[in-house]
Amino acid sequence: MVELVALETVDAAAVEGLLDRAFGRDRHARTAYRLRDGVDALPGPSLAAIDNGGLVGTIQLWPIVFAGDDGRRVPLTLVGPVAVVPERQRDGIGRLLVAAAIERMGESPLMLIGDPGYYGRFFGFTAARTGAWRLPGPFERHRLLARGPGVPDGAGAIGPHVRTPV
Repeated sequence: MVELVALETVDAAAVEGLLDRAFGRDRHARTAYRLRDGVDALPGPSLAAIDNGGLVGTIQLWPIVFAGDDGRRVPLTLVGPVAVVPERQRDGIGRLLVAAAIERMGESPLMLIGDPGYYGRFFGFTAARTGAWRLPGPFERHRLLARGPGVPDGAGAIGPHVRTPV
């Protein structure tokens, strides 16, 4: 039986190994990684799936910000990566992880870069408000998805939400 635990309780090297297996060692070149520069994954909603004592999946959530061309700054949460060991990718573990993370985030505005058919069908993510968003690297516009009240509409840039010390 799959158990979900806080990601911060799992060995970081095991998580990196799982991510390498799921996405390849070149994964750090992806645009989504640029959105995470300089910030840590959010403890609490970032989760690990454990089955029979072994790590079989993870989901990480990251603080990001929409910097609107009109001067607005809207905090968002980036969902992903969602990773499952290749031999278990059809077992519903990813869906379990995403549903649990969304539940933990409540009504917070969320965004991700992913398959619109999957994330739209099961979790209500759409590209309806992201059409004028800019990201720090290449992406397929139809895969830039968001959900939740407070998702900003309009032109602006998405980047890491680096908080300055007080």
